Amino acid sequence: MTSTRTLVIGDIHGALKALIQVLDRAKVTPDDTLVFLGDYVDGWSQTPELINYLIELKSIHTCIFLRGNHDELFYRWLKYGESNETWLFHGGQTTIDSYAKVSMNIRNIHLYFFENLVNYYIDQKNRLFVHAGFTNQNGVKDEYFEKMLYWDRSLWEMVLAMDKNLEKGNIFYPKRLTRYHEIFIGHTALSRIGEAIPKNVANVWNVDTGAAHKNPLTLMDVETKQFWQSDPVCQMYPDEKGRN
Repeated sequence: MTSTRTLVIGDIHGALKALIQVLDRAKVTPDDTLVFLGDYVDGWSQTPELINYLIELKSIHTCIFLRGNHDELFYRWLKYGESNETWLFHGGQTTIDSYAKVSMNIRNIHLYFFENLVNYYIDQKNRLFVHAGFTNQNGVKDEYFEKMLYWDRSLWEMVLAMDKNLEKGNIFYPKRLTRYHEIFIGHTALSRIGEAIPKNVANVWNVDTGAAHKNPLTLMDVETKQFWQSDPVCQMYPDEKGRN
């Protein structure tokens, strides 16, 4: 029987080796839809090779590439030469260094890739995929500040702090959670709370298992919740530090 899975992939941060490994472990086929949660850059040294790979992958698979906050910061450097010390410290310098020998032609191809990232994706089952979160009670389409879609942490902080016994229909149940069947996010590494596998709270799934740091990259089947992980990414790049 032909597989028609929808697979969501957490924050990669330049770790091409980890992506290749996890796609292989999940036995991904051209029939699978791949949803990438963003943050392709700023971590490990293979960002240019990773973007080449993702562009090629799109010719074989149905791929949805979401925009992450690091992707936006890198895009502004690539297009306008903009940078700031905070970004450089948190992986930006590694990405800049990785592009030192990349030709202008390839840079322009990558620029087009980053220009065409999307801020969110909603599938036919009303499942929302977004890099970070959203603040508008009516959902992502009514978000006043679109940057929140790839910068917000309040959605994840809110569900972590929620009373686990709070049910839909209760006056105190967060309205924004009711807008979608499920919500899949990255952005806030689960290593912050000592986790290394996808975590579900209410109807929110966080799939950023900390590949930018010392943990694995994760790919998950959004229907069955089965997931596959790479080896710890730091073991794949033993001479590098990853993101700060």
